[in-house]
Amino acid sequence: QVQLAESGGGLVQSGGSLTLSCEASGSIIGINDWAWYRQAPGKSRVRVAHISATGTTTLPDSVKGRFTISTDNTRNTVYLQMNSLEPVDTAAYWCNANIRAQGRTWENYWGRGIQVTVSS
Repeated sequence: QVQLAESGGGLVQSGGSLTLSCEASGSIIGINDWAWYRQAPGKSRVRVAHISATGTTTLPDSVKGRFTISTDNTRNTVYLQMNSLEPVDTAAYWCNANIRAQGRTWENYWGRGIQVTVSS
């Protein structure tokens, strides 16, 4: 059983910073790539960061230059460093990973989500 657990969300003032973490646990053989998604009230879930197995990162223009995705492969953890936060960044954030667990093929797993609220 693989689980992803996010942490680090909360309330921050506009212009502030937060770092989200997401740790994968369970009988993990390998992790291919990671991503962070978010969903603001009344809007669809969108991807805000992706990092490949080779370390290549992809971020949309809306967060490029403000958000950074990174991993610690020794801890099966992905991070989302968010700087210069704006009220429009207020959303629920989820981590996602493509993982091979013992006895299973490669599958996509999701965390439970964590709230980030940016006050103006």
